[in-house]
Amino acid sequence: MYLKDILSITGQAGLFKLVSRTKTGLIVENVETKNRIPAFSTAKVSALEDIAIYTYDEDMPLADVLRKMHEKLEGKPAISHKSSADDLKDFFLTMIPNYDKERVYVSDIKKVVNWYNLLSRLDMIKLEDEKSEEKENDNDAEIVDDKKSDK
Repeated sequence: MYLKDILSITGQAGLFKLVSRTKTGLIVENVETKNRIPAFSTAKVSALEDIAIYTYDEDMPLADVLRKMHEKLEGKPAISHKSSADDLKDFFLTMIPNYDKERVYVSDIKKVVNWYNLLSRLDMIKLEDEKSEEKENDNDAEIVDDKKSDK
């Protein structure tokens, strides 16, 4: 799951994949409908990789939150993001027990649950592939470092 190219745009429903950059902004593609639209530089665009959830320990990156949800739910859908505020809080508490209840609002939980359901439905959450690719990249880096030290 590579979240750096997955974007949330304020005022636009859904999630988007970065396609291209232009002088005036970005060209993005809706991950669900595959429709391409411009995202102008005046729009508030957030990469999911840059988003974190407040916890009592330290901020937890959204990728880790989504991974935990995927593991605990065994890849099944979460509750609806349209559920009651109390149900959403209880659900999120079971997923992330140490989230900061004062700084994480119900609207934040709704977004995370909605994003999880969307990414899960589109099979964009792949835990094993990412871990193996990270290991391969680490191994490649070690090989390069070894070659540098031989010279």
